[in-house]
Amino acid sequence: RGELAPHGELLVGYVGRLAPEKRVDLLAGAGGIPGVRLVVVGDGPSGPALRGALPDARFLGRRTGDDLARIFASLDVFVHTGPFETFCQTVQEAMASGVPVVAPAAGGPLDLVDHGRTGLLVPPGEPEALHEAVASLAASPALRAAYGRAGLATVEGRTWEALGDELIGHYREVLRERTVVAA
Repeated sequence: RGELAPHGELLVGYVGRLAPEKRVDLLAGAGGIPGVRLVVVGDGPSGPALRGALPDARFLGRRTGDDLARIFASLDVFVHTGPFETFCQTVQEAMASGVPVVAPAAGGPLDLVDHGRTGLLVPPGEPEALHEAVASLAASPALRAAYGRAGLATVEGRTWEALGDELIGHYREVLRERTVVAA
């Protein structure tokens, strides 16, 4: 954190593939908020264009393991920009790190982000809405802390084992219904 925000800047980050469908370009509005430092983790074909579009952002490249976990834990706000996600592992990782989330009100984030409790959902593809959401969290340390605690509590039980067991339960239910209908 000391390296990324040497003057106490608020760290707003994105983690993921740098590709057109991820809409990382929407972070440009958040970079204009006074006292905010953008951090972008990942790589991909849009990397060079994004470096030009987000000149004040810190691009860290692809990170994994403990290094990635430290980066997540150092963020003040996590912003997920892509409207086409289904599972949203990075949203869950941010929540597991106690970091509030801003994400589009589409796809997987709808199942993960409880608007006004664990983070903020914004209309997909609207940079002004993303800017307003980040600015509101930047202005309120108490709100960030409350959303971070609620997010952590939400994902604590979402282990791979628990999710696998839930999926198997759904399969069993479908099979039971098919057996009843066939009989």
